[in-house]
Amino acid sequence: MRISVFPKGDLTALAVDRTMTVFDWIEKARVLPAEGLELYSGMFWQTDDDHIDQVGEHLAAAGFEMPMLCVSPDFTNPDPEVRKAEFDREIEMMRITARLGGRGASTRVLSGQKHPEVSREQGVEWVVDAITRLLPIARELGVTLGLENHYKDGFWRYPEFAQKSDVFLEILNAIDDRASFGVQFDPSNAIVAGDDSADFLEQVIDRVVTMQASDRSLAPGASLDDLRQSDGTLGYSPALQHGVIGQGLNDYDRIFRTLADAGYDGWISIEDGVNGMGEMAESVEFLREARDTYFRGSTAVRVRTHEAALAAAGLPSIARGEIEEVAR
Repeated sequence: MRISVFPKGDLTALAVDRTMTVFDWIEKARVLPAEGLELYSGMFWQTDDDHIDQVGEHLAAAGFEMPMLCVSPDFTNPDPEVRKAEFDREIEMMRITARLGGRGASTRVLSGQKHPEVSREQGVEWVVDAITRLLPIARELGVTLGLENHYKDGFWRYPEFAQKSDVFLEILNAIDDRASFGVQFDPSNAIVAGDDSADFLEQVIDRVVTMQASDRSLAPGASLDDLRQSDGTLGYSPALQHGVIGQGLNDYDRIFRTLADAGYDGWISIEDGVNGMGEMAESVEFLREARDTYFRGSTAVRVRTHEAALAAAGLPSIARGEIEEVAR
């Protein structure tokens, strides 16, 4: 299992205010004993090959891989021109993923926003169609599309169309491809949606290709019952706060055991840093200890079910061997 980190606390500076560049983030992350950096589409103010190659050079110089690129396509937008633009943008990010991460790297894909005028049936149709049309391109590029159980992109107006697990599973089960498509599992988002994160993982474990590790805790005086809405979901409330992984509501012992028992030995990307790099460092240390406890210290990258799907499709393995510890 290899560890990457995602700059949750710096996204506004990187993608909106543009007071921080992707190169700044790479330098800032050097202090963390992680193997990779998960990047976000909004960091790429330029997308020409020369600029992307410069990003790759900075990553390599800092001793990092780029295993995952976080993208937030809105495939449920009622405007067909917007949907087309979102589709084209996803392809652009897939090409960047391949250029920076090489074969086997993952590009996140979402359903889109829960636009009030779009029915469930229509939304599912649009999402399945878009992902299905992306799959031949993913296979050509050698990247994997990871559908995340998501709450909401921080720059969206509406929550995720497939936030509820039944909608997510309907979309997932409508797409048979397991070689170039799978699940990007985020345990905290399952909690926000009103699910037990470990229970949700057991429903999708055979299709998990990447994971984001985050944790949420309740603000003083708050309770899950207080947050539950009439439809049984949880709203995105300040009463649910980001914090150090392993100190919140997720049952990570059960989550890691489920992953290990299923042969998941892939990337886990830490979504933290909202409260500073000190907490991010604590989260990295938690994952490093979990790697020793549940994954026998493995720094290989091998997901048993994904490897089986690649073999069944006649595609070569994307498994990676152990790496030596690199001092920064």
